[in-house]
Amino acid sequence: MFTGIIQANIKVSTVVKKQELTTFGLTFPDDLLTGLEIGASIAVDGACMTTTQIGDDKQVYFDAMQETLQQTTIGVIEIGKCVNVERSFKVADEVGGHIISGHVHDMASIIEVNTSIPNNHIITFKAPHHLMKYIFSKGYVALDGVSLTIVNVNKTEQTFTVYLIPETLKRTTFGFKGKGDKVNIEIDTQTQAIVDTVERVLAEKHLINEGRTA
Repeated sequence: MFTGIIQANIKVSTVVKKQELTTFGLTFPDDLLTGLEIGASIAVDGACMTTTQIGDDKQVYFDAMQETLQQTTIGVIEIGKCVNVERSFKVADEVGGHIISGHVHDMASIIEVNTSIPNNHIITFKAPHHLMKYIFSKGYVALDGVSLTIVNVNKTEQTFTVYLIPETLKRTTFGFKGKGDKVNIEIDTQTQAIVDTVERVLAEKHLINEGRTA
């Protein structure tokens, strides 16, 4: 589990692509290497990855299989690209964002970056249709592993906006993302559970009412 508070953005240093498998490496800073072991979970652009190797040169390696390559931006990872990194949190750690599983639901596209308001960085995203029912104004969403509060939602256009403070821009890859870029999206699991439960109850109630009037 993760909190959506990014600890570093790191350039990809190694990429080896095989059939339905990509191995990539990141050079971790010393503070993120402390206590790190093979098998540990690391969120890379919001996707939960398993540490497969730790080199003496501070290189940390991960394997991405077919499902990850198809469903996330890891599928187009390349040397020199920067990715957001967060180690999994421990019990009693402060949760500054919201609980994130690292199980990416899909990808969203940036359709606008607005910097016309001083000290405000506003990004509008186009989301997949099937996820829009879980996206609400003032709700949570994880984008490339960053815990963010949704500001505006347009269900008709399938878009939503977020506002980023300078600290977020400095610590994450959103400081240099632009129109057309894709990001990994993980919706808030509590919101998903509530929406799905309400839909199920309403569907069951409808079936019961239909049975009574048949």
